[in-house]
This record gives sequence, C-alpha cells and structure tokens, in this order.
Amino acid sequence: MNGHPRAPRAWRQALTAMLLLVPALGLLLALLPAPPARAADAPTVTLDRRKAGKGGRVTVTGTGWRPGTLLTLLICGQNMIGGTNTCANADGRTVTTDTKGAFRRELPVAEPPKPCPCVVHVATVTEEAEAADAAFTVAGHPVEPLPSRGGEERLGVLGTRLDGAGGVLTWFGAPPKRRLVVTVGNLGSAPAKDPVFHLGTAHGVLAPSWEERPWRGTIAAGQRARVALDVELPAGAYGDYTVSLKYGDKVLLAEPWDVSRPWGVTLFWILLCVVVPVGLYRAGMAVVDRFRPRTGSTAPVRRRARTAAARTPAARTPANRTPAARTEPSASGEGGGTLPWFTPDAMPATRREDPGEPGPG
Repeated sequence: MNGHPRAPRAWRQALTAMLLLVPALGLLLALLPAPPARAADAPTVTLDRRKAGKGGRVTVTGTGWRPGTLLTLLICGQNMIGGTNTCANADGRTVTTDTKGAFRRELPVAEPPKPCPCVVHVATVTEEAEAADAAFTVAGHPVEPLPSRGGEERLGVLGTRLDGAGGVLTWFGAPPKRRLVVTVGNLGSAPAKDPVFHLGTAHGVLAPSWEERPWRGTIAAGQRARVALDVELPAGAYGDYTVSLKYGDKVLLAEPWDVSRPWGVTLFWILLCVVVPVGLYRAGMAVVDRFRPRTGSTAPVRRRARTAAARTPAARTPANRTPAARTEPSASGEGGGTLPWFTPDAMPATRREDPGEPGPG
C-alpha cells in the first residue's frame, strides 16, 4: 500500500456530485417563477331586503368566508363606526359556514342603541378577524348624521390578516413575502382621499423600520375599505417579526409573523465545509504521490507486483509448452545442470549399523 488511507472511489464521486448539485439546484430554483400567493376572496354579505321594521326578519347570505368558521350577525347603528356598542347585541345570531365558506341565516330586525344609518354586520368569532357589512334601514328608527371625529383618528382598523406562505425559494434564502390585508373604517365626517400609510417591520424586540405606502382610493365618512399592502423582508431573514401599520402618528395594528429558517442555505454550507476539505486532502495526496521517490519499499504496489510476477518461473514458461527434462549429472559430476546435482550413489555414505550384523571383533 502507499502508506496513506484512500477514500473509496464511489464515496469521492458522491461528494463531488453533491457539491456540484446544490449550487445548480439553487440556481434552477431561483430562475423559476415564484409561487403565486393565495388569492384572498373578500367575504361578502347580501340581504333579501334592504328595509324592514322592528319585529320583521331579514335573510342574510354570505360567501367567500373561511370554511367551518363561526360568525356573528348583528344590526348596528351609525354604520358601526363605534364598534359593537352601536349594535343590537341581544337580538344577534350566530352561524357556521359550510365547506365552501358560504352561509344563509335569518336575522330578526331589532332597533340598535344608536340611530341609523344602519348596517347588518357579520364578523368572525375566532381565528383571524374578518368582517363584512351590508347597508340596511330599520323602518321607524331615527336617522342622524354620523359623529365627527378628529383628523388623525378618522381611520380605524376593523380586521387584519397576513396572506401568503413561504415557498421553495425562501427555503434557499429568498426574501420572505406576505400581503397585509386590512379592513379600514372612516370614523370621521370627511372622506379620506388617497390616505398615506406607514408600514413597519421589526425583528424581535427591535424598533420597527417604517416605509411610506400610499393607497389610491377614497374612503367616505362612515364607510370602510379593504387595503392590501405587500410586505417583504431581507433575503435570508428568519425568526420572530412584527408587521405594523401606522396612519399619521397613530399605530393602527401590530401583526406577528414567524419566519422559518432557510434550511437550504444551512445544508449548502454544511456540504461545502465537508467536501472542500476532502477535495483539498485528495489534491495534496496526489501531489505527494507525484513527487514521491519510486525506489525501495516506496515503489507503487502495482510495479512491485509486476516485478514479482516476472520473476516467477511459471510466468516465464508458456502454457502450451512443457519444460524440457532436466539432465541429471553423472556420479562423476558431469552433466548439463547449472547446480551441483547429486545422486544417491554420489552422496557421502553414512554408515548405518544393522542390528543383525555382528559388530567388529
């Protein structure tokens, strides 16, 4: 042997293939289009009638909700800009959506504690907050203008969620992306035209970094709108993040976001740290073999094997020939042999005493 251990050839080929495969796979995945984000169907609510008096009934139908979700149905005054305090909570109803996210439920008409304009308000009870309203008039109930609110407090958040999921690219360190969907209500008396929000992201306990996000549209007084903003973190980001939304100087929401670790990058570095030292070791051993002296016991095994085979008499004798009979020398030492062959007669006699013969007298 050469005096140093040699890795099996198959193992070396496998390591080389893995080293070449991981960067190629990352490049291929980077060239592929990003998986489309989950389309968020906005929950909708429709009524079989727009006006009814106290004691009547209205049939509420909804679509686009999450399957198997528990919902509450309420009749609220002042367009529910003051929360559930403006609703007839005692006469509300609950319903669970079917497997397609739809429902149908009758709701008794009751007078809310606040004057109209009124709405039928449908909202989720558990999980992510979702809500939808449908305009409704309670016959005989007073109608008054909506209350006026201060400028910076005119917008409020009624529901929020983060849409989207991580894909294969984020597993290899691509920037994680989500879409923040917010239901915003106008609490003031003046319309909010093209409001400018500030979107912030924070890692752990660090302060959020804000960026300006204008939204094109108008939110009338007492109305609400669905605002969708894209959120993107730096490449390779992972851990606990918080997505915040601010309007003016008021923080409207803070949504947690748990980002998974990019294990593909970790696997790549582990393979790199294993394969590169092995490759350098093999290259060094090849250089040592190249300049090592070829004499003595350090000669290659195959050369020594060939030399030993050449010295074997059987290797020098063809297979189809039988060796010539060796001529034994005569007793006088004549013959064609190269070695001193001896016959039994020519060997020195060793006297052997026979027990049957008489000994010398």
